[in-house]
Amino acid sequence: MPRPALTPVTTATPELVELINADRMPGQPACTLAMVQAAIDGTSPVDSAWWAELADLRTEVLPGADGTPAGAIAYARRPRDGAGVILWLHAREVPAVVRALLDHALVELAGCPTVEAFTFATALGLGLEALPVRHRPATHSALTDLGFAGSDLWRYMCRDLPAAGLPTCAYRTRRDEDRRVLEVERDGKVIAEATIGDPVDGVGVLWWIGVEPVARGDGLGLRMLGAALAELAASGAQQVILYVDDDAPDDDPERSRAAANAMYERAGFAEVDRLWSYQLTR
Repeated sequence: MPRPALTPVTTATPELVELINADRMPGQPACTLAMVQAAIDGTSPVDSAWWAELADLRTEVLPGADGTPAGAIAYARRPRDGAGVILWLHAREVPAVVRALLDHALVELAGCPTVEAFTFATALGLGLEALPVRHRPATHSALTDLGFAGSDLWRYMCRDLPAAGLPTCAYRTRRDEDRRVLEVERDGKVIAEATIGDPVDGVGVLWWIGVEPVARGDGLGLRMLGAALAELAASGAQQVILYVDDDAPDDDPERSRAAANAMYERAGFAEVDRLWSYQLTR
């Protein structure tokens, strides 16, 4: 059976934006022409260093019967290790279309000893670094059917703002490029900090929160979280999202995120999905 013919694209179109937004996740801003064009051009506000390593980036569309995009996929090669990289794929979770896109990319990436999929963020979302498996079941199934090994890496959480009732604390703010860092200082040393992103389409991101070991145990983490959410709400955010890298076991003293997960749940965050990345060795 001949492979379906895909069409290379270099310019974002409203039809392509509509296709991508059909897979929109809760807590993610609506995709725009500018976001799609950035992805086609190979740029991203998050994980930009990973994008800079890529070569031979292609974005291709599978036309539907009516001529509008039934699916789209972007893939590239990484010269430093010869790997192929599937960057993003959207097909309204129609299994046959998802499989056709993946089959095409794997043929085009022939010669790559490994192929990664959904391993870092794109310009199409707000820091979404991997595949949300519950919202994208057809894509997950197609990848595993093709022999990709999946890794469950991230917990994706969201809550509405404002977060009334959470305790807060006094802090100072500094700018770090396009993010704000809230800091709590004691005796001339920073003992707690939170990093937040400016809201996009009403969605803010809590990128990081941390409390030094000497300052733990008295609720400073929750107060720091409350302060960060209040700052986002004051900036116009109506929702806030975060990502927890909780792939380590709870008994790993260095990387366990059990305490962080419990704090986020106490603060009203709910899990939206689990985020997986994939690798095929051939």
